Amino acid sequence: MEKINSSYSFGSLKVNRIGYGSMQLTGKGVFGPVADYQNAKKVLQAVVSGGVNFIDTAESYGPEFSESLIADALYPYPKDLIIATKGGFDRPGPSQWTPNGSPEKIRKDIEGSLKRLKVEAIDLWQLHRIDPNIPLEVTLEPVLDALKAGKIKNVGLSEVTVAQIKQARKILPIVSVQNMYNLGDRHWEKELDFTTKEGLAFIPWFPLASGPIRFEQTLGKIAQHHGATIAQVALAWLLKRAENILLIPGTKTLSHLDENLGALEIELTQDEYDSLMK
Repeated sequence: MEKINSSYSFGSLKVNRIGYGSMQLTGKGVFGPVADYQNAKKVLQAVVSGGVNFIDTAESYGPEFSESLIADALYPYPKDLIIATKGGFDRPGPSQWTPNGSPEKIRKDIEGSLKRLKVEAIDLWQLHRIDPNIPLEVTLEPVLDALKAGKIKNVGLSEVTVAQIKQARKILPIVSVQNMYNLGDRHWEKELDFTTKEGLAFIPWFPLASGPIRFEQTLGKIAQHHGATIAQVALAWLLKRAENILLIPGTKTLSHLDENLGALEIELTQDEYDSLMK
């Protein structure tokens, strides 16, 4: 049985393949502060003590709240901790997301993230969405400026097609893509294969959807065989799907965090993996 690699290198970064997504550590509709602030701090501290060295956040989570919470819980940061953030969304209210790729907005988001995270340089800054009303080269101009100034170390994209990835790479170096992808929703299959071929990290958001009803029985049997949960099997499938996949499952509870981290210990057989590829 082929051993799953536990780490992956991309751009100037090397990370453990199970990271943490901080979107859930906010209020309802990803708006406002989290209800239990002290518990959120404990979860973040347990994330790091559990061996996670990659945390994904965004200016729009709160907005602004998630980044400040991470700094409050973890600063000064462990030497190997990598924090990725994102910019390019306006948040008029709970569950409302409006792409804004204006240079003024992008510049403000970058400077704000630096201040809230208390860092001199952002390890990985990602364009949260491409604004269809603004040319991509205009949106990325302040990102390129920040890259040249050393305020950003690496740049990624989110919810993009292969054509958009290629377009962005003509403007500045791209090291990662964060698209929705999980066992039940493989809409971005072509984009995943492209990133694998090109050596870019692929960071699926919403990785814990276990899949359509047709997988229910198969997942149950595999989980029972490994003494695991269905969620762990869904994560293990992603880890085996491509070596450049980095997982960022999020949670508000310590028990769920331990469950997610345990997915790295599950080695699916080729037959088990193939049965979930159908």
